[in-house]
Amino acid sequence: MTAVHIALGLAVVTVNLAAGVWGGWAWWQAREARGFWPLLRTGQALVAIQAALGGALLLAGKDLPPLHLVYGLTPLVVALLAEQLRLVAAQTELDHRELAGREAVAALPEAEQRALVRAILRRETGVMAASAIVVAFLGVRASEWL
Repeated sequence: MTAVHIALGLAVVTVNLAAGVWGGWAWWQAREARGFWPLLRTGQALVAIQAALGGALLLAGKDLPPLHLVYGLTPLVVALLAEQLRLVAAQTELDHRELAGREAVAALPEAEQRALVRAILRRETGVMAASAIVVAFLGVRASEWL
């Protein structure tokens, strides 16, 4: 089971790093990141599976260094916080444009509505790409590669 945990750890780092770089590049270029969200969600699922497997190893009596546990569980917190920041992305953009709500958005010309949606998606992509990079770094630290 330890070998599976190690292999899964490598997958966590690789997938999250790929999602972070992909999303970060799309954010930087202000472009749509086709495939980013499925890759990100795969990375998040791998983190959850890895945490569950790590818990099973602990219950089986495997001795893990305390820092491994900290770096191994912190990605769950990072992902949760990033999701909360992602949820406020729309409101942040509305506030930035001084739009009061749905009715104000509906009153905008279609081109401005599309620009608003792109801005919201860009903000969400940036937040989630940053979280994926942090998760990848924490995975590297948990594995003691750094």
